[in-house]
Amino acid sequence: MTESKKQECPVMITEADAYLFAQGTHYEIYEKMGAHEAEVDGQKGVYFAVWAPNAKYVNVIGSFNNWDIFKDNMERISDGGIFALFIPDAKVGDMYKYVITTSDDRKLYKADPYGNYAQLRPDNASIVTDLSGFKWTDTVWQTEKQTKDVLKQPMAIYECHIGSWMKHPVSDPEKETGFYNYREFADRFVEYCKDMKYTHVELMGIAEHPFDGSWGYQVTGYYAPTSRYGTPEDFMYLVNTLHKHHIGVILDWVPAHFPKDEFGLANFDGTCLYEHPDARRGEHPDWGTKIFNYGRHEVSNFLIANAMFWINKFHIDGLRVDAVASMLYLDYGRENGQWLPNEFGNNKNLDAIEFFRHLNSMMKKKYPGTMMIAEESTAWPLVTGDPKEGGLGFTFKWNMGWMHDFCSYMKLDPIFRKDNHYKMTFAMSYNESENYILPLSHDEVVHLKCSMLNKMPGFYKDKFANLRIGYTYMFTHCGKKLLFMGQDFGQDCEWSEERELEWHYLEDKEHSSMKYYTQKLLEIYNKYPCLSENDNNWKSFEWINADDKDRSIYSYVRKSENGRNNILVVLNMTPMERKDYQVGVDKKKKYKLLLNSDDVDFGGNGAVIPKEITAKAVECDNRPYSLTFDLPAYGAALFLF
Repeated sequence: MTESKKQECPVMITEADAYLFAQGTHYEIYEKMGAHEAEVDGQKGVYFAVWAPNAKYVNVIGSFNNWDIFKDNMERISDGGIFALFIPDAKVGDMYKYVITTSDDRKLYKADPYGNYAQLRPDNASIVTDLSGFKWTDTVWQTEKQTKDVLKQPMAIYECHIGSWMKHPVSDPEKETGFYNYREFADRFVEYCKDMKYTHVELMGIAEHPFDGSWGYQVTGYYAPTSRYGTPEDFMYLVNTLHKHHIGVILDWVPAHFPKDEFGLANFDGTCLYEHPDARRGEHPDWGTKIFNYGRHEVSNFLIANAMFWINKFHIDGLRVDAVASMLYLDYGRENGQWLPNEFGNNKNLDAIEFFRHLNSMMKKKYPGTMMIAEESTAWPLVTGDPKEGGLGFTFKWNMGWMHDFCSYMKLDPIFRKDNHYKMTFAMSYNESENYILPLSHDEVVHLKCSMLNKMPGFYKDKFANLRIGYTYMFTHCGKKLLFMGQDFGQDCEWSEERELEWHYLEDKEHSSMKYYTQKLLEIYNKYPCLSENDNNWKSFEWINADDKDRSIYSYVRKSENGRNNILVVLNMTPMERKDYQVGVDKKKKYKLLLNSDDVDFGGNGAVIPKEITAKAVECDNRPYSLTFDLPAYGAALFLF
């Protein structure tokens, strides 16, 4: 390859590219690896590049050469094992694969690890595509997010699986998927999110994956939006449309493991290239998947550049990093003798720790305003702490402890709630330790766990009353919010990727009223800064009474920084109405009713709470003043003051 050709074809890999990749610091390596349109000596074609250091030979096969495995032999262009080749007349839309000849002369047919588009499963060839043609119109959004303090902003995330949110009717399920295209989905979905007043959407399963039932958590195409719903440009349209309507986009991102499919990353060049070579660190015994070798620079570069790829090319606003705990602990999911301790003899994965610190530090530097969210289920310290101070550098952490306690408590028959009162107060004892998101995700409504509605005890009407009060607790508690699709209107069935949400239930008054109540909670959450501007400290939260376990009542205040528009929250977790209920307050002033969960418009019984109550000089809850009102059964009351 001559120097003149390198100058004429800027996508070609230089010595500097190869060096940075080997160091693990080429953050735009996706611009060079994979398949890119190019022009060499006036000839248009496609430049292919792949990393396969232990291969004897690598060939490109595709629709441009009739899949001839002997025709287009790639050149090894670096000591680190990068192979490259310019193929004239190859073009956008052509399908291709790499044929890896291993050291023992086996032939492996591999999809492109850096490919940007792929065939629809069960086919799996990569497809040459161009990511530069879409006309973005979200400049204002992109600029503003770099300066906003996300910790002080309301964040109400709608977790969504595109393939099962809504489907087209199909005549033959064996042949037809019914999937909405990204563009069709965008136009319907954005109206729903705007109407409900969600601030963000978290999309499941966008990176290419072979098996629908994995929900996108076993990825084979890390650099490709799944073709289930259209082209990469169609996906850009979706993100751009959401931004146009002031809705942020978060993607699930899966650097913890990858599947063993023959065309994927596993055993890529005949050796353990992307995965750790020792099975005690390179395989998940429970999941049947491979684990990345985070200590290998080219592998960590593949992942870190991939995270930045989604931000750069698709304008994504944040990544929710899946299964962080499985990466941090060497003994995760393993019995004694199945795992290999680190050099200090303990169970911390030092390579994964360094990977996260590197990733999050560089993301903050290169793409300010991007949220990095950890799904981390243990008490690992400083997940959202500064890497310079020993933290991992994430923006937020899912509060799995809060979620577990909340679901455990809300499922209880009310007679047993008094003995589990602490479950709804415990999360505030550690609230300052991290920047939290409160998740009620898809994981809580699958595999016989029931929908959120059917977790609730009691008769059918009681279930809705319980869900209303449960969501009120969630939306007034410290922490950003995440709610899985269908749970906002009280879907009956637990979620399945094979069917759409039960939209027909919105014709039923209980479900439509539940949707309206969730919408009202979202409206209040977005409107009043006291519910979001100081989520990770005690400045904005004060218990009025956290100890009324015998009556299963909780009362607390959310306070704003400027002292105005504070909200008093009172929650009755039993079916017993509390006549003349008294709650202590600090000031003698008027308290305006903001929300009564028992209102008939929300599906309640219509118990009346005065629109305005003036505090009286009667001591209660160790405070000099108090309010008195009838607190409804399974009732939530919010007062503005």
